[in-house]
Amino acid sequence: MMFTGGPLRVALASIHEPLFELRNGFTIGLVFQPIDLLHAALRDWFGVPEPRIAVAGLNPHAGENGRFGDEEIRVIQPAIEMAGNAGINATGPYPADTVFLRAAQGEFDGVVAMYHDQALIPVKLLAFDRAVNLTLGLPIIRTSVDHGTAYDIVGKNRADPGSMKEAIRLAIDLVDRQRTSPGVLNDAASPSNPLAE
Repeated sequence: MMFTGGPLRVALASIHEPLFELRNGFTIGLVFQPIDLLHAALRDWFGVPEPRIAVAGLNPHAGENGRFGDEEIRVIQPAIEMAGNAGINATGPYPADTVFLRAAQGEFDGVVAMYHDQALIPVKLLAFDRAVNLTLGLPIIRTSVDHGTAYDIVGKNRADPGSMKEAIRLAIDLVDRQRTSPGVLNDAASPSNPLAE
């Protein structure tokens, strides 16, 4: 799952999972994969030649060297090192309460967040009616709105179509990019491309 909205591009390490369950499956691979996928998407789909990726911590203050949990030391840092070994410019872990501001100000091209609300709160705050969900790792382009179905307002003429319009625009932009840069999106399904993993 990747979300684009306003100045932010954010990939998630975990998706719709209860927060207390996250610890049970929190592995180096869970953190490395979205770094890898975001790097490929920023480079190949968004035209950022050398993406700068920030990785958010899981705990307050990114754990403060183990004072508030050891996930940053035990899981996140090794995933960042693995990314560096693969030639990816990923840094962190950064405290989540400041990393999105830094990204919005242009210091980073993308952020990897550890869980759903950590990513979606800043995205929706900055671009609630314009944010788009982009699925990474597929051999096809898939965009969607960044929000749920909102059954509570169906038929009441209250829904804002902004996110849907942006999702369609992004899909068209990616198709146009594919036409003007042959192989960029077609290679997304090849075994050597991180988007295929």
